[in-house]
Amino acid sequence: MKTVKVYGPGCKRCEATEKMVKDAAANLGIDVAVEKVTDQKSIAHAGVMSTPGIAVDGKLVHTGGLPDAGRLDAWLRA
Repeated sequence: MKTVKVYGPGCKRCEATEKMVKDAAANLGIDVAVEKVTDQKSIAHAGVMSTPGIAVDGKLVHTGGLPDAGRLDAWLRA
């Protein structure tokens, strides 16, 4: 199972990013545990300067804006 953290304050883009992660994982048949991180200190500590941010299995892979669907699939497959 992959662990995915979505970093952001809870804005519409952050919610959309979380949905994109869940939908992509379902389409790929990959089990994921998605955690929303909204605490500002935790977001900053993770190195996210622009939200939403995404970390897959502890590695920050995306910051700022909605992720590209193709890249999201690749991050989940890796």
